Amino acid sequence: MLVKQHDHALASGEFARRWATEPRPLESTLYAIAYHDVAWQGPDASVRWNEETGRPYSFVDYPPEAKVRAYAEGLAWLEEMDPYATCLCSMHYETLMRRFGSSEAEEGFAEAESRRQQRLRAEMSGEELENLGHNLGLLRLCDGLSLYVCLNEPGDGEYPPPYPGGFKLSGERFEPVWEDRRVLRLEPNPFSGAFDLEIPYATVGKDRRPLGSGLLELRVVTS
Repeated sequence: MLVKQHDHALASGEFARRWATEPRPLESTLYAIAYHDVAWQGPDASVRWNEETGRPYSFVDYPPEAKVRAYAEGLAWLEEMDPYATCLCSMHYETLMRRFGSSEAEEGFAEAESRRQQRLRAEMSGEELENLGHNLGLLRLCDGLSLYVCLNEPGDGEYPPPYPGGFKLSGERFEPVWEDRRVLRLEPNPFSGAFDLEIPYATVGKDRRPLGSGLLELRVVTS
């Protein structure tokens, strides 16, 4: 069962859009969260098979050279659309590379993104700079929530990589609770109201043949 990275990111954006305490700046932060994996649209256009595992590559084991090349292209596209959103996505990628990357390509990418962020920060207002850390935390939390529902069977509760410790924002911890196999809430509730999520997926057989597609359907409630 395969979910494209950009579709997962759009679901992240839905979590962020329903967050009761709006981030500032609002539109650029929401854009960053919804489009933080736009770099994967090219690689996800076809299934790339990992011969060693006998499964398609995931975002965890994807070849690092191809991964950072896609990230760099995605960030270049984002910078033409929204520099503030680009800085948030660049910070997110750099954090992942420094925490989990080990190749020369990943180390070089992290250094290049640090320089990009310095350049982008130089053009920001005081309010934008002040809120960067919080908005990055919201991006990471919403990213984790979307991965949680995409990688778990409905009703299961294993935290996804790269968030094995759970979901936090500004020191507050949020626990996902399944009401049933299609209804999820967070404790404490951070959302302005209940909403529905639909995330497209495809299935592929061990013989690499496409088997079909569908929608992961979920209701997020506030109590």
